[in-house]
Amino acid sequence: MAVILVVDDDVDVARLLEHVLSASGHTVDVAGDGGAGLRAARASHHDLVILDWMMPVKNGLDVCTELRADAGFADTKIVMLTARANEADVERAMAAGADEYLTKPFSPRVLRARIEELVA
Repeated sequence: MAVILVVDDDVDVARLLEHVLSASGHTVDVAGDGGAGLRAARASHHDLVILDWMMPVKNGLDVCTELRADAGFADTKIVMLTARANEADVERAMAAGADEYLTKPFSPRVLRARIEELVA
């Protein structure tokens, strides 16, 4: 199973993600803003990082860009999970290095399936 970092400032969403992913056997760490998420990612190895886009301190797109600029995160999968649903946002996230883009509200079943594909 994978070690996953969830970075989301919405406590309810973070708890839901933690519950869904840990119930699937994954180890889940949670950070409540982009700055804390970046520090957590650098402090401990994670197989996958789930990023909200709109967060305080650093937004998810900035965190994604910074992680991808660091060779130490070349194998880390990044999933953007955000309410931003327009095509231009998806393109920006993928150009920044995201491996997957899911929109809120999300289906826990679909999220689990996408995560399993990425960490297989």
